Amino acid sequence: MPQLSEILAWFDREAPAHLVEEWDNTGLLLGDRHSPVDRVLTCLTLTADVADEAIDRGAQLVVSHHPIFFKAIKKLTADDAQGRMVLRLVAAGVAAFSAHTRFDSARTGINQQLAERLGLVEIDSLQPASAPASYKLVVMVPRTHVEAVRQAMWNAGAGVIGEYTECSFLMPGIGSFRGTAHSNPAIGEPGKFETVEEYRIDMVCPAPLVDQVIAAMKKAHPYEETAFDIVPRRAPQMDVGVGRTGLLPPADRPDQPALLLGDFLGRVKERLGIDALQFSGQLDQPIRRVGIACGSAGELLRLARQRRCDVFLTGEARFHTALEARDAGIALVLAGHYATERPAMEALATALREVFPGLATWASTSERDPLQTF
Repeated sequence: MPQLSEILAWFDREAPAHLVEEWDNTGLLLGDRHSPVDRVLTCLTLTADVADEAIDRGAQLVVSHHPIFFKAIKKLTADDAQGRMVLRLVAAGVAAFSAHTRFDSARTGINQQLAERLGLVEIDSLQPASAPASYKLVVMVPRTHVEAVRQAMWNAGAGVIGEYTECSFLMPGIGSFRGTAHSNPAIGEPGKFETVEEYRIDMVCPAPLVDQVIAAMKKAHPYEETAFDIVPRRAPQMDVGVGRTGLLPPADRPDQPALLLGDFLGRVKERLGIDALQFSGQLDQPIRRVGIACGSAGELLRLARQRRCDVFLTGEARFHTALEARDAGIALVLAGHYATERPAMEALATALREVFPGLATWASTSERDPLQTF
């Protein structure tokens, strides 16, 4: 039986926290990260009926897409519906976790799954994310202590590049110094000019860990005064980010090189399992490049326009977004907030079960789209 902390660590790898939008509230929002977990419920939104289901079926963790708290709360009582729900979860020992915007943008997250479900190829982000802020630490070390200093820096969290750990660069050279009468050199004597065979160690380090890596490096270093540099690194763009864009494969008919909007709408309804959707555009306009952003993401229409998409698909958008799309000549498809996000939460239940064998996981059976068509 895994601990909750192990599941959280998996989420941190799959949907890193630096992908979170500034306004969002993600991560473990309720519960003890050191508690054991053997039953997990996934859902789009943690509502009262979903909470009842989790408690009744003995779940120790609910993974919802939307956070239960978007803003800081000043009191938690049974005087309102949300307070009553949260207190019931606490009493039953049920933890709550939300990934939200970090899961939207993750490499295998909601928008990627949505693009693949619609059959897009050459999938890319509408707007690539930047890597977390980081520094390059450069330190000069005598040859005898290279391994001790490198290991101390690695243990403190430096030297990680993507899926690789213990990364560093070594360059030999000759260091020189002359200590004052009050110095206490590890090599040589005070007042005497010294030269030492040294190595330059270069290592990347995440910004939040700089202080602890420097402290570990100094502790392992033999010199009284450690010579080192901290060099800011420009955050590179990553292969993940906001939304997705991709190409529709050409139509089967030789006289029709691209799908028409009407065909694309039919594909969306079929593959998302919905009976109706809203759209703007001409049914006979050809569609080749598609922009996608799940949920309520009308503000990302500008990114789809910048990427020269023929159509932009999201869950819901404002009326004036539809007017903007019409004036810009880009088709707009509103497939529903629930329909664009819920399937990925169902897939997440399966993914967790595969990663943690023996973990019982399921997508909520009580959750429903609050909007209906007539």
